[in-house]
Amino acid sequence: MQTGEIAMKENNTSSKKKTNYYIVKEKALPEVLLKVAKVKKMLERDPKLSIIAAVEMEGISRSSFYKYKDDIMEFNDTAKGRTITFVMQMADSPGLLSEVLKLIAGYGANVLTIHQSVPVNGVATLTISIEVPADTGDVSTLIVEIEHLESVHYVKVVSRE
Repeated sequence: MQTGEIAMKENNTSSKKKTNYYIVKEKALPEVLLKVAKVKKMLERDPKLSIIAAVEMEGISRSSFYKYKDDIMEFNDTAKGRTITFVMQMADSPGLLSEVLKLIAGYGANVLTIHQSVPVNGVATLTISIEVPADTGDVSTLIVEIEHLESVHYVKVVSRE
């Protein structure tokens, strides 16, 4: 092998791009991505529906659909039968952790790990990893329900496997 060949191979391997994944709330997504997700759902529900008809109903172009169709999926579509870890900040109020655990149990999820920090200025940070059974419904609603508890300041999903 000549030196030129080695340099070329090194350049080829470094040109491979790593794919990053993000969990983004619906309100942060551009409208076109939301419409692509709706078209995908429409096509799943009605296999006889054509792509042309579905994109026209949502008001997007076919090229937009094809450009993004493999890059957007609903959180609940990929979260079934998986492990989800989320971090939340909450007030140090009696019974709040119990309420969170009841919500998790209500979705049939199993708590794998739980860590609560010592409260500082009346606020604690909680990290929970849960295993979500394959037959569980829309897990994103669980996160929303926890987020809407009165003394919960915020909830962030940090990983999904």
